[in-house]
Amino acid sequence: MENLPTVKDVILSPGNGSFFYDDQAAIRAGAAQDGFRYLGAPLTPGFTAIRMPSRSLSIGLVLPDDVIVWGDMMSVQYSGAAGRDPLFQIDAIEAFTRSAVIPRLLAVDVSNFLTACDQVLAYHQNKRFPLAVEYGVSQALLRAAAHVARTTLAEVICSEFALPLPERPVPIFAQSGDSRGINIDKMILKSVDVLPHGLINSREKFGPSGERFREFVKWVARRTTEIGEPGYRPILHFDVYGWIGLEIGMEPEKIADFIARLAEDVPDYRLHIECPADFGSTKAQLDGYARVVALLDARGTNARIVVDERCNTLDDVRLFAEAKAAHLAQIKMPDIGSIADTARAVLICKENGVGAYVGGSCAETDLSARAAVNIAVATQADMMLAKPGMGVDEGISIVGNEQNRLLAILDYRRSRNSIQNVKAASA
Repeated sequence: MENLPTVKDVILSPGNGSFFYDDQAAIRAGAAQDGFRYLGAPLTPGFTAIRMPSRSLSIGLVLPDDVIVWGDMMSVQYSGAAGRDPLFQIDAIEAFTRSAVIPRLLAVDVSNFLTACDQVLAYHQNKRFPLAVEYGVSQALLRAAAHVARTTLAEVICSEFALPLPERPVPIFAQSGDSRGINIDKMILKSVDVLPHGLINSREKFGPSGERFREFVKWVARRTTEIGEPGYRPILHFDVYGWIGLEIGMEPEKIADFIARLAEDVPDYRLHIECPADFGSTKAQLDGYARVVALLDARGTNARIVVDERCNTLDDVRLFAEAKAAHLAQIKMPDIGSIADTARAVLICKENGVGAYVGGSCAETDLSARAAVNIAVATQADMMLAKPGMGVDEGISIVGNEQNRLLAILDYRRSRNSIQNVKAASA
């Protein structure tokens, strides 16, 4: 036992997420903004205000050589909405981690990532751990396995899932938050692959019959042409938080008609529409989205449906992928739980011909964002979110630089192995 790479101690450190938690129900109900805050009483359980600073809890695994590897637990911006886990309460999460998680971590062999995840994250009292706990603990376990193997996190994932070492970068998707004008200019000037999200999360932003949103989509396309590099044609990706259904109607035909008209407004761009409607349950979402996807495919538009709400867990991703109830699935990492399940979700999407978008939340941390890059690159997802935060520059830098460093390491490994193979062959 002494020679096994085990966890000999665990330490915790409270921290901050990179944005805020927002009460989606209160915002959807028309809460007014006062500067950066929202006015009025919250509607979602756990919220004490409509907008609250996001928090995190770091978990550090002390390894036999006294190296400490970390993972970050946190939740998403719209916690408690559409079947998601409730708001992240740092004191409750810390108490749960000390009582239920740390005893499992102590003395676990970290050399095999998937086995360690299975052992530590097994059901507790017939229930899953809070997904924020799964997320942070699995990050730390992946870093521990990488430390033992002296490799990158991505190489551990490739080894565990029998994947080839990646050679290509994954397109990066940036989101604007409410500061649309300036942040979209930043994205265009930096030639981001996919933009701008737009945060169309209220009737005011969507407009009567969606006309304000249509004008916004056309403006983004024009602005890209005006200030972007010659020939720059990013994917235009907008999250409308169910407002097409809320404003236009919940009939799949009406939703498809509206999206098809949007696509005609920007014919030179591929268009992604995330969460066009919230049908109220996973089953209803599956049926409604499958119908919208089929209608758009029959028309041959350049518009694609992206599922987010009601597609939270690995099982949900499998359901939507197998039913072809989306063109792309957002794999919202803190909602999936273990990052091993994010890798599995990407592979399930690929098996079913559905796009895999490794997403997450602006409320995450730099540490979780860098882990996400390794998962996305290892599995060769179709796109990944520039996170954390809503400032654009920071997320693009953290995610983009981590990806570039990772690919440089893998290129170096391939080059070195090639040279060694040549020497061995000529010896």
